[in-house]
Amino acid sequence: MTYLKHLKLPEKSGNKIGLFRTLCAVFGGLSVAYLGMTLLIYIIPGTPGESIVIPLLFNTLAWAIAALWIVVAPTRWSALMRSLVPSVLFLMIIIGLVVKG
Repeated sequence: MTYLKHLKLPEKSGNKIGLFRTLCAVFGGLSVAYLGMTLLIYIIPGTPGESIVIPLLFNTLAWAIAALWIVVAPTRWSALMRSLVPSVLFLMIIIGLVVKG
């Protein structure tokens, strides 16, 4: 429980990003971008081979935007939640679309 409280404390210095938020930004942004790309493949009409072009082009931009959004979080806890919540939501939507057929 004390570790959770430690995650919710804001950084003492705004000049320091920190390793935890950097790792959350890199890997969380990557997971959000790839899961978003996969979701777009299922949403865009057509065969998966035809509909992969647009998500593939926007993947790098989505990764950069998601990583920036995560890294500017005021606390480590919010950086972790900004990584996990969109990833879990995208994953649940993708699983729902795949199971639905």
